[in-house]
Amino acid sequence: MEAYELFIAPYVPSPPLVVRQMLVLSELKPGEVFFDLGSGDGTTVIMAAKDFGARAVGVELREDLVKKALGSVYEHNLQNRVTIVNSDMFKVDLSSADVIFLYLTTSANEKVKPKLEAETKKGTRVVSHDYEIVGWKPVKVKNFCENPKLGYPSHTLYLYSKAESSKSNLSLHL
Repeated sequence: MEAYELFIAPYVPSPPLVVRQMLVLSELKPGEVFFDLGSGDGTTVIMAAKDFGARAVGVELREDLVKKALGSVYEHNLQNRVTIVNSDMFKVDLSSADVIFLYLTTSANEKVKPKLEAETKKGTRVVSHDYEIVGWKPVKVKNFCENPKLGYPSHTLYLYSKAESSKSNLSLHL
């Protein structure tokens, strides 16, 4: 894979209020394994571990963001519950994930979809910020407004859940 192909989406952090709504929507439970693909500065994995009790893994390609995330992990004393991996998301094993967090574009979601279908186990939830996963049927779709008084900014949150592991029906149940 060529270097320019590795960056499949720009770094745009999800606002903390949106992250919290996504974690609630995903029904993240203490002790579950949470992955953020494209974890940026680590805000999401830190919230998943600190506020929801998850074992969180952030996967980030950009070294500058990995360093920032690691600093935050140590600042919050979460190094036993949060792992930051400086790697391409396509090279990380997702088989242990209970919840996977995405804030990628629709085209990037399309690229990561085969990996999610192949590596995730039954019951894995995938929560996506603003961009659907074409061909998958969401279990829930939530429209969330950060500032109801102003009426914006608004976000669409998609929750998918992997049902049966039958390859032929897989995308219908995710």
